[in-house]
Amino acid sequence: MKIPIVKQVLEANDRIAEENRRLFKEKRILVINLMSGPGAGKTTLLEKTIPALNSRYRLGVVEGDIQSTYDAERIASTGVPVVQINTGGACHLDANMVREAVDKLDVGSLDILIVENVGNLVCPAEFNIGEDYKVALLSVAEGDDKPLKYPLIFHESSLLLVNKTDLLPYVNCSVKKIREESLKINPRLEIYEVSCTTGDGLDRWFQWLATRVKKE
Repeated sequence: MKIPIVKQVLEANDRIAEENRRLFKEKRILVINLMSGPGAGKTTLLEKTIPALNSRYRLGVVEGDIQSTYDAERIASTGVPVVQINTGGACHLDANMVREAVDKLDVGSLDILIVENVGNLVCPAEFNIGEDYKVALLSVAEGDDKPLKYPLIFHESSLLLVNKTDLLPYVNCSVKKIREESLKINPRLEIYEVSCTTGDGLDRWFQWLATRVKKE
């Protein structure tokens, strides 16, 4: 006997995601679903991105975590509006959670909304939240086997940021292998090598965002 619970959950999520998408389109907001494993550097990336773009664009952030407001507090210190979602155990954000968070933001005043998903390489890629683009972040400290082990996040993303490249002399990781295996999964995937510590490569990420803003 087939149990259709998972299918029903995903279908319900997709309906709400489409409602989110219509709202974001109406307000002309660029929405990014930022995904990675724990500790890959999502929050640090945002701490670098916000000052670089905030004089030109109005940014807002939705922070997803199982518990705590630590990351949201870090983002709030940059001066942009931020809403924390604590999932209480769920390993991803879904469309309904994002809709409730968006209700607490003046989304009509934003140009860019970045949703920092819960740290996980599996579940976040399965749930559409109404975003324009999924962006994956992978640190070299996690190793170069992740595209083979967790292919969905690489398949669903439009951009892969390979972070912490300043650590390459100290870890056993081949960026060439990450690139090759990721492109086998998703030939259209753009891949940028970055270091949030040194700033290397971040200009390409900033430009990638800027060229997709809808309110210029």
